[in-house]
Amino acid sequence: KDVDFTAQKGEKIVFLSRDHRSMTALFEIINGHRKADSGTYHWGQTITSAYLPLDNSDFFHSKMTLFDWLCQFTKDTTELYIRGYLGRMLFAGEEIYKKVKVLSGGEKMRCMIAKMMLLDPNALILDTPTNHLDLESIQSFNNNLIRYPGNVFMSSHDHEFISSVCDRIIELTPNGIIDKLMPYDEYIVDEKIHALREN
Repeated sequence: KDVDFTAQKGEKIVFLSRDHRSMTALFEIINGHRKADSGTYHWGQTITSAYLPLDNSDFFHSKMTLFDWLCQFTKDTTELYIRGYLGRMLFAGEEIYKKVKVLSGGEKMRCMIAKMMLLDPNALILDTPTNHLDLESIQSFNNNLIRYPGNVFMSSHDHEFISSVCDRIIELTPNGIIDKLMPYDEYIVDEKIHALREN
């Protein structure tokens, strides 16, 4: 309740809360997957967004191969094009013919990231994006987000991931939000923020 913010072009915002369900609810609402009890939100006219949900299991109830699964999200279904995106997510050779229903949690997350890249959005909504990813995948994703020119709205438990990507913190509390444009490392030790949070 009492969540009110405007994101400027190129801002990368991390959302914090003592209850992770509040961030997931916010992300589901601004993606149109859940209806808010009250209030409104508006995307800018030129915004195209892509969402990486906390629970991606619904995307993988299929007998499709990884190659065919990714083809659903683009008009260009040539092997070279699709292999390029899968290769960036560390899927090589015959791996692209694996059935999506047998993929591990980390492989599913890499598929979802490949899907997002195909959509070429200028705003990303990422609900705990490092879940299930190994260190190599996290570092690669982290470096790409640092270079990414669009907006990022994310939640994460990964301290390094947050501090290297995000330049703004919005903390959801039962009585409104704490909204600060400052480095994450400073935010978590700031005594004024701590007092604000307790209030």
